[in-house]
Amino acid sequence: MHTSTMRNFETRRSLPTLLLIDDDMVSREVTATVLTMNGYPVHTAVDGAEALKMLTGGDCAPEVILMDAQMPGLSGTRLIAELRTRTKAKIVAVSGSNPPSEVAEAADGFLLKPFDADILGKLLEGQPLTGAPAKGSRLDPNQPVISMETLAQFRAMMPEPAIREIYTAVIADLIKRTQSLEGAIARGEDLEVRRIGHAIKGGCGMAGAMQAAHLGALFEELPPNTESNHLDNSMALLSDLRAATRNLERMLEAELPA
Repeated sequence: MHTSTMRNFETRRSLPTLLLIDDDMVSREVTATVLTMNGYPVHTAVDGAEALKMLTGGDCAPEVILMDAQMPGLSGTRLIAELRTRTKAKIVAVSGSNPPSEVAEAADGFLLKPFDADILGKLLEGQPLTGAPAKGSRLDPNQPVISMETLAQFRAMMPEPAIREIYTAVIADLIKRTQSLEGAIARGEDLEVRRIGHAIKGGCGMAGAMQAAHLGALFEELPPNTESNHLDNSMALLSDLRAATRNLERMLEAELPA
């Protein structure tokens, strides 16, 4: 994640109001924090239904809507169609991987997680953006637990207790998702495993939790369980994810002690 220097007051007043729709708590809160610190007025919704309720009730009047491209419930092209009946805002699909072609065509733009305020600004100015998510690898002890650049940017924007709160939330979310992964793997629910991996990749990527984000990408890319070594691969990744979570906990105590 990269953010620009804090914008001056006149620039802040000219920035569009945003509505961020994302079911993943970590990704939503980190993104909202970064965009707010860069001067954007931001409203958030946990899913498509809440976003529609906010728009219908007049709770917000966004000029730009950032919507996660892969959410449970009302999402994708159906959500875009419903949004367009309630607002004239520009709709930007956001995803940790390339979105379905129909979603990309229906939206007014696309951003790849993790993104920053400068990239959003370029998109709103009409500059074309391209790119593909980086491929990950199994847990590498030489790979940074977090991006020190991201940590430095957080420190430039907010006090240490607020940063600790962000990473505490990331760790709690990882523990919860690891448990969900274990159950989905045991039941052979490939789609759920990939969905959880996608969420880990996106949320941890926005927070700069590099090891966990790479492992989330690998869960998302797991082949169908018809592969003979599918279970072994899944369990190995699950062990790696637990180790990455412990590494993140140690980093939190070392860098941001309570």
